[in-house]
Amino acid sequence: MRVVFMGTPEFAVPSLQALIDHHQVAGVVTQPDRQRGRGKKVQFSPVKEKAVAYDIPVLQPERARDEAFIEELAKLDPEVIVVVAYGQILPESILNLPKYGCINVHGSLLPKYRGAAPIQWAVLNGEEKTGITTMYMGKGLDTGDMIDKAEVVLDSKETAGSLHDKLMNLGAELLLTTLSKVEAGTIVRTKQDDSESSYAKMLSKEMGKMDFSKTAKELEQWIRGMNPWPSAYTTMNGKTLKIWDADVLSYDGTEEPGTVVDVTKNTIVVAAGEGALALKEIQLAGKKRMPVQAFLLGSSVETGIRLGE
Repeated sequence: MRVVFMGTPEFAVPSLQALIDHHQVAGVVTQPDRQRGRGKKVQFSPVKEKAVAYDIPVLQPERARDEAFIEELAKLDPEVIVVVAYGQILPESILNLPKYGCINVHGSLLPKYRGAAPIQWAVLNGEEKTGITTMYMGKGLDTGDMIDKAEVVLDSKETAGSLHDKLMNLGAELLLTTLSKVEAGTIVRTKQDDSESSYAKMLSKEMGKMDFSKTAKELEQWIRGMNPWPSAYTTMNGKTLKIWDADVLSYDGTEEPGTVVDVTKNTIVVAAGEGALALKEIQLAGKKRMPVQAFLLGSSVETGIRLGE
């Protein structure tokens, strides 16, 4: 099938590769090149890098609704447009362009977690399972008719990063299944139940700040959901402390949340609003990320100090 692919980040790359391997990719649409990193070097998006490697034409409009871009898109004559984490809302003129419509690969079991950060919020909220949904795109945000779903059970130590990698590969597999149904004319459309929907808003750096008045379970989920970005953090003795891994412990003491109540060979134990959090992997400002055991070889942490002050 003749496909135009629209996507930008790493999450979209396996889906593009699957299309390259099994279909005719007439063109790729991705976000404009951006300056990134300390050197402010202009970098291609991961999707553009993949397209360039296969000599696939690339379009990079500032705005997807620009008429000049839509004219260029129409010249590619796609039978279907596949969209995976592209980063812009598409106008109806694009949604109605291809013969078989626009199909989106979304990183949740819709209608739950519509929006920009479904993977992170599944971890942050302690979901036991999530998955991929393919759907026809409509005018709303992730509100189109669903086509196929595939589920993933979250591991007890699942991070947003590990779940991202699982889902991006699962999405590529499910996309091929969906497109085979498109070609065969066997698609079954299922409308979303809006009453069951939830919104997964984009994360910000500030959201990584730890609130120790929450339960230890909530805090542990927060650490995993903020890993790798923006990362969960607090302060210790005035310095920023990133927390990469922790375990939930029972604790019925009376110390204020955020107080260090115990220091063992391998952990720093911090009181929470309910229970306690045993920090296992941390990163103090100016130091490398390391297990607490290694950190304590070169630094001392006293019980009674409060994190976040």
